[in-house]
Amino acid sequence: MSHWFEPLADHMGEAYLRYSFTKGTRQEVDFLWDALHLVAGARVLDVGCGPGRHALELARRGAVVHGIDIAQRFVEIGQTAAATENLDVTFERGDARDLRRQPTRGVDAVVCLCQGAFGLMTESGDDQGVLDGLVHQVRPGGFIALSAFNAYFAVKYHEAARFDAATGVSHEVTEIRSPSGEVRSADLWTGCYTPRELRLMLGRSGAEVVDIWAVAPGDYRRDEPDTEHPEFLVLARRV
Repeated sequence: MSHWFEPLADHMGEAYLRYSFTKGTRQEVDFLWDALHLVAGARVLDVGCGPGRHALELARRGAVVHGIDIAQRFVEIGQTAAATENLDVTFERGDARDLRRQPTRGVDAVVCLCQGAFGLMTESGDDQGVLDGLVHQVRPGGFIALSAFNAYFAVKYHEAARFDAATGVSHEVTEIRSPSGEVRSADLWTGCYTPRELRLMLGRSGAEVVDIWAVAPGDYRRDEPDTEHPEFLVLARRV
């Protein structure tokens, strides 16, 4: 299956890692390592892994990680970085919408962060399908960490984007750069959610929400949901 994000990833390549929202990876993984009760040897699936920044950082701490992304260019960047550092992490091109139809991996934890898969779907029901796949791939009792864009924040602060109240999708036209600095225009669509919607959707997928926190990139903490943070971070457990 194709996705509108693939040509954007092809254009950005390694330049994706220059964006400010990618600079807080270590802090985010510090938080997740504790929240997901991870230990060395834990098996983690990173869905919508992009160039692998979270997958690589988790592997540096001793986790056994597999990253999936729909953009082949990002997969190749992750593979190169893993080989350079000799880390126990693998990458493959895959579609998060297909995970529910594949054999379960029975991993200890699944992460889906920074709208890497969930939230980038424009077809009705696709985000629910992604959640079904995340829960399907984790072992019973295992954890899911999911970030989602805060619908309250989008309505309150996103003056440069158009929020569609009927679908909950925010549309923005922006510029992206290639590694050499070539600029092109890009349309971005992001699904936005409330905590209630996230609880209902994960419950339908067979997971129990443990906590929902208000966060920002590089600033993961246990703050209660509010209208002032751009994202929610959800911690759920497969029942």
